[in-house]
Amino acid sequence: MKESKPKKLNKRIFNSWATSLISISLVLTMLGLLGIILVNGRQLSEYVREQIGFTLVLEDNTKQADVKKLLDKLEKSTFVKSTRYVDKETASKELTEQLGEDFTGFLGYNPLFESVEVKLFAQYTSSDTLQILEKKLLAYPQVSEVFYQKDLVEVINQNIRKITLFVLIISILLTIIFVALINNTIRISVYSQRFTINTMQMVGASNSFVRKPFLKQSMLVGFYGAVIANILLIVGMYLYRNELQGLISAEVLYPTGIVFLGVFILGLLFSYLSTFFAVNKFLSMKFDEMFY
Repeated sequence: MKESKPKKLNKRIFNSWATSLISISLVLTMLGLLGIILVNGRQLSEYVREQIGFTLVLEDNTKQADVKKLLDKLEKSTFVKSTRYVDKETASKELTEQLGEDFTGFLGYNPLFESVEVKLFAQYTSSDTLQILEKKLLAYPQVSEVFYQKDLVEVINQNIRKITLFVLIISILLTIIFVALINNTIRISVYSQRFTINTMQMVGASNSFVRKPFLKQSMLVGFYGAVIANILLIVGMYLYRNELQGLISAEVLYPTGIVFLGVFILGLLFSYLSTFFAVNKFLSMKFDEMFY
C-alpha cells in the first residue's frame, strides 16, 4: 500500500533535517577539533621546547656537599624547570644498557664523570638565551663542561615557527570552508520546503510568522548538532588520553572548556543566521521563480 502524501512529505522533511543534523554535527566536530588544536598549540610548543636542556659535567672528585649546593642553586634559578643528578655508577649503568655490553669490563675502570641534567622552561630555550645560560652555568666552580645540542635547538625553534604559521593559515581556510558547508546544508533544507513557505504567504501569514518554525527547528538542529559534536570530541580526548598525557594539563582545561562552549554558540549562531537568510530569500521569491 502506497504512503499518503502527508506521510511522504513528513518523511522527506525528517530526512532533510536528519541530514542537516549529521552534517552540522560533523562540521562542528571539525571546528571543535581545530579549536582544541589551536588552544593547545602553545602547550605543545612548550612541551617540545622543554625537552631541550643542558648536561653539566662536574669536576672530578666533586664533594657531595658541593653537588648539593649546585643543585640547590639550580633549582632556585628562574630558568630551570627540573634537575637530575647522575653519579658515575648510574651513568655507567645507563650507557651499558644503551651499548648492550659492559664497557667497564675491558677498560678496567669507569671513565665517566658525574653530571647534572638540567631541563629549562620554554621561554629560555631560544638560541641566544641558551648561549648566555651556557656561560652562566660554566661559571659555577663544580662545572667543568656544558653540553647541549645546538643544531637540534635551532631546528626545533625553526620548525615550531613554521608549524605555527602553517596551522594558523590552515585554521582560517578551514573555518571559512566549514561555515560555508553549514550555510549550504541549511539552505538546501529550507529549499526543500520552499513551496510550504509560499503556501503560508498565500494564506496571509506574515514574514515573522513564516520564519518562526524554521528558526525554531534550525536552532534545535544547531543545539543537538553541538551536543553530538562535543560528545565526539570528549570521547576522542578520552580514547587518546594516554597519547595526550603531558600535552593536556590543568592550565589548558579552561581554554578547552571555552572551545566546547564556542561549539555550542557557533552551532546556534550559524544555524540561526543561515536559516534566517535562506527563508528571507524564498519569502521574496515569486511562485514561478521557485521552479528554478
